[in-house]
Amino acid sequence: MNPRLRFAPFLVLAASGCATLERPTAPVAVPATARPGFVIAANPLAAKAGMEVLQRGGSAVDAAVAVQATLGLVEPQSSGIGGGAFMTYYDGRTRTVRVYDGRETAPAGATPTMFIGPDGKPLPFPVAVLSGRATGVPGAVRMLELAQREHGALPWNSLFEGSARLAEQGFVISPRLGKLLAGNYPELSAPDVVKYFSKRDGTRLTAGDLLQNPAYAAFLRRLARGGADVLYRGETAARIVAKVREETNPGAMSLADLARYRPLKREALCKAWQGYEACVPPPPSSGVGTLELLGLLDRTDIASRGPNDPQGWYLFAEASRLMYADRDRYVGDPAFADVPVEGLLAPDYLARRAALIAPTAGPPPAAGTPAGIVTAGRDRTNEPAGTSHFIVGDSNGNVVSMTTTVESIFGSGRMVDGFFLNNQMTDFNFSPTDENGRVTANAVAPGKRPRSSMTPLILLNGDRSFAGAFGSPGGSAILAYVGKAMMGAVLWKLPVQQAIELPNLIARGANFSGEASKFPPAVLAGLKARGVEVKPGQGEDSGIHAVLIRPDGRFDAGFDPRREGVVLIDDKRTAVARRR
Repeated sequence: MNPRLRFAPFLVLAASGCATLERPTAPVAVPATARPGFVIAANPLAAKAGMEVLQRGGSAVDAAVAVQATLGLVEPQSSGIGGGAFMTYYDGRTRTVRVYDGRETAPAGATPTMFIGPDGKPLPFPVAVLSGRATGVPGAVRMLELAQREHGALPWNSLFEGSARLAEQGFVISPRLGKLLAGNYPELSAPDVVKYFSKRDGTRLTAGDLLQNPAYAAFLRRLARGGADVLYRGETAARIVAKVREETNPGAMSLADLARYRPLKREALCKAWQGYEACVPPPPSSGVGTLELLGLLDRTDIASRGPNDPQGWYLFAEASRLMYADRDRYVGDPAFADVPVEGLLAPDYLARRAALIAPTAGPPPAAGTPAGIVTAGRDRTNEPAGTSHFIVGDSNGNVVSMTTTVESIFGSGRMVDGFFLNNQMTDFNFSPTDENGRVTANAVAPGKRPRSSMTPLILLNGDRSFAGAFGSPGGSAILAYVGKAMMGAVLWKLPVQQAIELPNLIARGANFSGEASKFPPAVLAGLKARGVEVKPGQGEDSGIHAVLIRPDGRFDAGFDPRREGVVLIDDKRTAVARRR
């Protein structure tokens, strides 16, 4: 095995199998001429499925299909066939970046008040999430089919058998899945969830138990033979419609909604940052928020700080609050709302917003007034912390950075053909207007895509060669998670793994939440003196994955130990590249 390819605790898939290595003290050096295939994913079985495709000569997109198919089996609480995704794709030959938008859409029968109860108030989230109304038309499969048609190297029908075989034979429930099954989530009461995760004696499965899913295996084999139409037309589509129309609070999805779903190819939103070009999906993704956060940080002295300096974390918190105020007010589906993207990223606007950072934290900042704004109501979207992120690179230099989701834990808790249906409709604002009667940018409308915090990012060098990729799950906290990792890895020049492992801090409105126990006491004291008291809450469940090609050629990658992440490097392929 090549001693220069050392990451841990992660698996390196080589010709002889897998090995566990020790944690490195520095990033890994890879010759500039070497282009090793790699997979970074939240579950080792999913990463292995992607690596097996790469080693058969598959492209990054081919491997992404296999990763997603396996994640839907082994990490069903986070993503799957019944959900949606954003893919940011780097083409190694043309050095271009393209976004594939597989976000779910609202059914044609959706109404602006569909989440308003008989009392005229928004439905409680536990009620809404378990309803048929929660499910949007799934987009991940159509999106992957489109991307694979354009960038695949292997036949579509060769990408699913490993996942199908694993579903058929069964897999051991991981500690994280077992922990969630023992949690207190409304979806755990859903009949399909209860049935799927119950033993023969009626008790719930736990970590270490074997879970088989023959229905999913059969579906994947049909999907391999028939393409995405197997999901969007025919018997599976009919079962999806029947499932979302079950009581209580049935949804309005129809066979026509499924048949008419189309993924979108969008131009990536790219801005210069720290000598790189940072590229993200445009709205309805919140990539514009990520770029705004990075732009705000650039207008402070945060780069001269470090992880043990409370002022650095304070600047990050205040920049985050300014960004979230803007994101929450203005970002929505651009086909239905005028999103002032250029205004939010204009240098003079960023300078004005950054100037609002005072020596101590004050009341929650209001949204700014960027150029191109239209009247938009105050948003109250409640976005749970689900989702998964993975990164795949192939030996031709193509890279996929993809964030994928069924939204909440096990989506809506409703299951069809071995997979869970999403609850992405609850990513809309439950009330179409604010207290002043102004329509919100993220209000429900037929055919509309809900706003997403997903922001799979790719970095380019000045010559448009690949420089890195970042992404994370985590609901609305995704922007803080990605921003923190980039702050650590680029601004503070930490190894990527150390940047990912930095404590999470989510500052949004009046709330400062995160991993208080992981901050040094002096940092917590310094933050408190500046008006920032970090409280436990959302912040423990990131799943950040990232890779950087350092200026000196080092290949620096990392995974989030808060989940069950893994980095796989194609050692055999790298050895061949070195011999050349």
